[in-house]
Amino acid sequence: MKIAVMGHKRIPSNEGGIEVVVGELVSRMADRGHSLTVYNRYTGDKSPASEYKGIKLVDIPTFKASTLNAFVYSVLAMVRACMAKQDIIHVHAEGPAAMVWLPHLLKKPVVVTIHGLDWKRAKWGGFASAYIRFGERMAARYAGKLIVLSENAKVYFKETYGIDTELIPNGVSKRDPLPARLIFEKWGLRKDSYVLFVGRIVPEKRVEQLIKAFAGINSDKKLVIAGRFDERFPYCRELKELADRDERVIFAGFADGDMLTELYSNCSVYVLPSDLEGMSMSLLEALSLGCRVLVSDIKDNRGIADRYMTFFDKDDEKDLRDCLAEAIEEGYTESMRREQMGYINDRFDWENITDRTLDIYRQAMGASA
Repeated sequence: MKIAVMGHKRIPSNEGGIEVVVGELVSRMADRGHSLTVYNRYTGDKSPASEYKGIKLVDIPTFKASTLNAFVYSVLAMVRACMAKQDIIHVHAEGPAAMVWLPHLLKKPVVVTIHGLDWKRAKWGGFASAYIRFGERMAARYAGKLIVLSENAKVYFKETYGIDTELIPNGVSKRDPLPARLIFEKWGLRKDSYVLFVGRIVPEKRVEQLIKAFAGINSDKKLVIAGRFDERFPYCRELKELADRDERVIFAGFADGDMLTELYSNCSVYVLPSDLEGMSMSLLEALSLGCRVLVSDIKDNRGIADRYMTFFDKDDEKDLRDCLAEAIEEGYTESMRREQMGYINDRFDWENITDRTLDIYRQAMGASA
């Protein structure tokens, strides 16, 4: 098949969950002999590339930091994809899906993956939120096939739009845990010496709640917050002010590769306090590397691997503090870690997920023929 993919920021990249998903899927599709054209956003900050692992990269110019970023990109990328002789167009995320009416009008098969209800995110203003909501409606109306990541999203689209969707979760790449070498050299971190958060530093992740809850725990462990941190943003400044009261808090910045694997492999507890998720890649990675996991009790966290996760009330800081203190005290046995790793790596295997996605493409192509 000739496949066009858009909606992410750029590949190769680990800057967000969508970028990881797109990179994993398209590289495996290329390995299976399919022809991939991937439309990256280009904001002038990096030299454009034209090829990655046999995949054609097309850079779409757009604004660097603006509510118009996704709008300009989705319009230009979709026009380019529709002009090319593609068998199928795969759009990731709600905002870029605002243009799926165009391939529908031209009778070109299109598949949309909804990674989360993005219009709910606190960072979006009025125009951006309305545009993303419009993209959701366009996807529900015009996509040949609509993929969602969770049972909660599947129910939402059925109740809101009366449509059936395809449930295909994110996958995880199998990795072996690593000893604390790089993280010891940089921050003095040893096995089980810290609590870990990994993710984007944005309000819906509720990092401030984690810092406050951790402050009430009598422990010599550190709290490591791994994610791109920019004090130009008010939320980051708020977190910095909270953390300045507790010398145990470490802002580790963006981490990937072996550094990130070491952080997961050696933490005492991984915590995800979000009040909004799609399907967290960070959570899957933590589970796949045997982390003891403590997560907020939102619907999108339920059903992933409930027997290997502890839930706390997302609106109750005391409940988070009590659950975290208990998790630190109890620890995690090696047999429990191994059982959890085996379950996650089997259930969320990228090869199987790639096969299922290609199957959806064929169904969409057949329906539009």
